[in-house]
Amino acid sequence: MTSRRISFIVVSVLALAACGGESDGETSDRRSVVVSTPILGALVTEIVGDAAEVTVLMPNGVDPHGWEASPKEIEALSDADVVVINGLHLEESLDEAIDAARDGGVRIFEAADHVDVIEHAEEESGESHSEDESEHEHADGDPHIWTDAAAMAEVALALGDDLAEAGIDVGDRASVVYERLLALDDDLRRSVETLDENDRKLVTGHESLAYLARAYGFVLVGAVIPGLSSESEVSAGELSSLKELIVAEKVGVIFSEAGTPDQVVEAIADETGATVVVLDTHLLPEDGTYDTFMTELVSAIVSALSS
Repeated sequence: MTSRRISFIVVSVLALAACGGESDGETSDRRSVVVSTPILGALVTEIVGDAAEVTVLMPNGVDPHGWEASPKEIEALSDADVVVINGLHLEESLDEAIDAARDGGVRIFEAADHVDVIEHAEEESGESHSEDESEHEHADGDPHIWTDAAAMAEVALALGDDLAEAGIDVGDRASVVYERLLALDDDLRRSVETLDENDRKLVTGHESLAYLARAYGFVLVGAVIPGLSSESEVSAGELSSLKELIVAEKVGVIFSEAGTPDQVVEAIADETGATVVVLDTHLLPEDGTYDTFMTELVSAIVSALSS
């Protein structure tokens, strides 16, 4: 979807909302909170409870880097009392709509504002990967903040305060979630500690696990797509360098994920002797909770690296 097309949709939707918002003579007193991603949505829903109606825009499991907003989803943004986003341009197709909603008086809560953001290191080698638009949009830092449970605990606490300022009373639910996420963080650390330090090496689909690595003591060896977006391009030279690293570091597992080209991953695995393990880095589990999502994610990594 082009920038001009998105701008047209945003303007059209806001105009329709202004003209027809109360055409049926009915209004609702129920407050509205709109959330961009399902993983954020799981925490927001728990914190908000019955204090407001929560709407999650992205379908569960979708790769946010490639997702595009519809006119209906843009309208939901403009009608919300509070919009909760990940930030750092993870929601690339919503950027203009979010700016328009903010200009229209909608309160925007950006989770990344409450996290110690990891800056994206530039390539130091002579050959760099394609500098496409998505990489420029992530210039402010790594947006994959949700793989650090302690960081998300801080987000939960800040969100509780922000909702209160917006007139949405969530009681002590944000504090309860905060404490539980810190306990989860401790559990995850203990799980990783069962691994020998020399085995805590990660090769990923794209650069999506830096926060998890920093929080739980892993070393990032490399990525199949050397960029923060799964939409980035990769060169033959970069793939050759990655294969050399995998062999040199004796990495036995490549962790693939949504958006990673299967044929490329399988080819690297065949040439290096590594095993491919697919991680659900954007998919909520059946119970729909963040706690289970993180537990299963870390458990899958630990299990693969220990076998």
